Amino acid sequence: MRVLLTGHLGYIGSVMTPMLQQAGHEVIGLDSDLYERCTFPQGGVISDVPTILKDTRDAEIADLKGIDAVIHLAALSNDPLGNLKPGLTDEINHRASVRLAELAKKAGVSRFVFASSCSNYGKSGEGMIDETGALNPVTAYGESKVASERGIAKLAGDGFCPVYLRPATAYGVSPRLRFDVVLNNLVAWAITTKKIHMKSDGTPWRPIVHIEDISRAFIAAVEAPADAVFNEAFNVGQTAHNYQIRDLAKIVADVVPGCEVDFADGAGPDTRSYRVSFEKIKNRLPNFKPQWDAKKGAEQLYKAYRASAITLEDFEGPRYQRIGHINKLLADGILETDLRHRTTGSRTSATTGAAPLLAGS
Repeated sequence: MRVLLTGHLGYIGSVMTPMLQQAGHEVIGLDSDLYERCTFPQGGVISDVPTILKDTRDAEIADLKGIDAVIHLAALSNDPLGNLKPGLTDEINHRASVRLAELAKKAGVSRFVFASSCSNYGKSGEGMIDETGALNPVTAYGESKVASERGIAKLAGDGFCPVYLRPATAYGVSPRLRFDVVLNNLVAWAITTKKIHMKSDGTPWRPIVHIEDISRAFIAAVEAPADAVFNEAFNVGQTAHNYQIRDLAKIVADVVPGCEVDFADGAGPDTRSYRVSFEKIKNRLPNFKPQWDAKKGAEQLYKAYRASAITLEDFEGPRYQRIGHINKLLADGILETDLRHRTTGSRTSATTGAAPLLAGS
């Protein structure tokens, strides 16, 4: 199957690409490569695949010709980044996503797998919530994902099969590492300061899932029979892997020797608290077989961080913090205020061994 993977040079996409290839699919990447300066040497090699070096807002129908399935990961990828300019978040995460789906349908693409989020549920309290639960986003990022699902759903039919995957909070080592997701962040605090710094009181619930397991879910959704996934949403994770943040801190403390948990002065609860059921994906997509848990993930992160000898300066700097990195690119004049690259004519693919750039790149 020829798969167009948007965001293939990002945190999840750089891990998903080789897994799609290993599953026998031909991968074409589409990415503006905002994070080309964020490569983590101990995170593995970025796969050399044909690449359309382009912002998803600028996608054209020619980019989708001959494609069997689209996996759409590209987005402003977390809540602080989403709050940079809420209108821009809607433009990139929502309107550009619906437009890409429209182009895909016109081009004859049969499967469109959209990366949504469990943050759609927002503040849902102590009860377990499944895909039938109310969507109650509390951030611009979550709102953009809900709006995208609803807009893309209107296109379903006539040979076009959209699927919405709502991953839990991601973690794990990647060639394009991020420190601004909870488990990655806690391990980085532990190894650089010998403290696990808690910015909330630790009571919020958060389901987490490894980026390799996220990739397995997307591959399963691409390969599943249409009648199993047509216009359906699936939470991505494991029901047993709903954790309170303080429990994740304890897991990290057990993995990283000599560290202690530190609660910030006056720390209050995080408004994003949700416990999520993942029984639907377990029952409906049996080829989705997750292989990670929080302890194994913390061990992977600890080993990679030690191998790279990360420092507190690395941790607090803009290289692996998405909002900090984008702000630096803006300050350095590399990006326009709309987050497009200021110059495009001389840019090349950032993969190791430049991949061929396709038409429109």
